Amino acid sequence: MYAVGEQDDHEDIFPVVENEGGGHWQAPADLERRLYKLTAVDESYTYLRALAHHGVYHPMPIEQTTRAPGERRLWTSEVTGSDGVVRTMTQVYTDGVLPPPHPYVVYEFITLGTLADVVPPEVDVLVVNAATPCQVMFQVDDEEREVWSDLHEELFDPEGLLNRVVTRFTGAPGSGPLLHGLACGAHLCYYNGDPWNTLDWHGAGYSSEVERLEDFWDVGDREDWLEIQQRLLECEVSPWYWDFVLGARLALRKEHGDRGPVDAGLWRDCVESTLRRVVEAPEGAEFETFIADMREMVGKILRYEARFRADGLLGPDETVRTIAAWDLGRGSKMARWGRGARYATRAEMYDALQRVSAGVRGTYTSWAEFSAAYVMGRCLHFDDEHFGDWYTSVLEAHHALTRAPRSPWNTVPFQLPTS
Repeated sequence: MYAVGEQDDHEDIFPVVENEGGGHWQAPADLERRLYKLTAVDESYTYLRALAHHGVYHPMPIEQTTRAPGERRLWTSEVTGSDGVVRTMTQVYTDGVLPPPHPYVVYEFITLGTLADVVPPEVDVLVVNAATPCQVMFQVDDEEREVWSDLHEELFDPEGLLNRVVTRFTGAPGSGPLLHGLACGAHLCYYNGDPWNTLDWHGAGYSSEVERLEDFWDVGDREDWLEIQQRLLECEVSPWYWDFVLGARLALRKEHGDRGPVDAGLWRDCVESTLRRVVEAPEGAEFETFIADMREMVGKILRYEARFRADGLLGPDETVRTIAAWDLGRGSKMARWGRGARYATRAEMYDALQRVSAGVRGTYTSWAEFSAAYVMGRCLHFDDEHFGDWYTSVLEAHHALTRAPRSPWNTVPFQLPTS
């Protein structure tokens, strides 16, 4: 259990969002801004359609939750209306209004279609975004449940929420290492359709965040998270020989006064001769195969760089110097995933993001250079020169993040002012 989270302040179990001044409300994100406008004109059906498209989150005691949405028992409470009638209600929320992660109460993602099936039969009222300026109540009966199911079938598409730049209008940290560290995870935020600038991380819901870490990172508890987070921050997850090969080119450039491109044959020979000099016990067929693979990696990097130039990832004379971005970019998201899965305290997440920021700023000179290195890492890890979805999807993210007005790369300076 998330006992470590007791170190954090966690007074708010449910969101409480006030509209100070009673005038125009600054909604936290695009969805809540739209819902707020719909409440003003009493467009409850259009409001429901938005919920069907995006899905909602419901609170659960952490010890009672399960990965199967259909098996969850939603919280209910009784309220007395102005007419004196006691009604049973349950509440759900949209992503933008959720409170900071709590150690004992988590928020699970659920679609409107599943909600129609799991809302207990005794519930009379569904309250959406309770105690916020975009609150709406729906009477729950068989006809209403059927409407939810139909809207879900018509509108919900999980892939429709991916591949987009999502920026929070409120609640983000101010300019500085924290915001910069969040921006370093922009590739993955774009791919997953996540807000890039929020510290109150719920992601795809508590159980999905736990499952993500277990399935893709073999992280099953706090100790696992601490280990992988540290290795990402120290750039020790990616194979050492990627940067070794790139480092050989940097050494040759320095030796020859950085005059133009390094000859590929000379680069390969430098890689081989250095390996034979520094690797202990360089004997046997296995080592010779490794030497051949490292010589071939020179060609692979050159071919990727040529494609990057053709696709606008690199300038005509630019190259990738180091692939540290691949670990540091993922380290930015790992900090948030750990928080969402209740493996990390707020302070640990903050520290990891600040270290990511320092590592990126100390290694690269621009968001574009950082991005090209990140893409190279992803390609060497997954693509194997197929130039398939592993490449085209992150290329799309690069161009979107470069062009979108609210992208972190257009709103967060790469180098921070010195104090």
